[in-house]
Amino acid sequence: MTETGIHYLDARGPDGMRLYAIGDVHGRNDLLAAMHRRIESQLEYAPASDWRIIHLGDYVDRGPDSKSVIDFLIEAQKRDPRNIMLAGNHDIGMLEFLADAEPDGLFMNYGGVQTAQSYGVDLTRDVHWFGKAEAIARGHIALVKAVPRSHVDFLRSLPFSVSFGDFFFCHAGIRPGVPLESQSQQDLIWIRDAFHDHPGLFPKVIVHGHTPVPEAEVRANRVNVDTLAWKSGTLSALAVNGGDKRIIDVQGKAL
Repeated sequence: MTETGIHYLDARGPDGMRLYAIGDVHGRNDLLAAMHRRIESQLEYAPASDWRIIHLGDYVDRGPDSKSVIDFLIEAQKRDPRNIMLAGNHDIGMLEFLADAEPDGLFMNYGGVQTAQSYGVDLTRDVHWFGKAEAIARGHIALVKAVPRSHVDFLRSLPFSVSFGDFFFCHAGIRPGVPLESQSQQDLIWIRDAFHDHPGLFPKVIVHGHTPVPEAEVRANRVNVDTLAWKSGTLSALAVNGGDKRIIDVQGKAL
């Protein structure tokens, strides 16, 4: 049976538009700023008539400076709306924690403590005196006060996917067999095995993060640019210029 869909080698960006897709940042504002400087240098050296910088989600948790990452992204979007930010599961998890302090949810178990610290809040400070649930409830009140309304509005505004040329961008991946326009938000920010293991081509090449890999992974049907930046000190991106496609990295301190 002949596969239908777009192969990475044949995929092209829109004519005249440079594309950059940046992987999971997870609180590493130093790496995010370095990546933007690198992209700006490329656009100055070889100007493009149009461009988009697409951030693939997971701006918060685990790394040291989630607050500054969100500040950076808000300012970038104000400066030029061609900076596009998509939702990741950790970004939605932060919103969920702000709405309901679940003591054993994604936020508390997978890096939200570091996110709270970047806003000056210690979610675990009072555990010895009050027990975990009550301490988190007290910390939650402090965090709700500390997170600016502009940050909450930003997280709520994040779309779950975007498409340019032969590329479809999302945080985690897609459900095989489901049209791109009909993908569920849950799959777009959470899916792993069913997507990763699919052998066939998709209607477009899927550019995603969510699942850390030692170096950016380029396959016939997808590109994964999550290189565990918060810990490895390497933030990766896919750069597309017409039919030319390449991975670019910035390096910083490993944690």
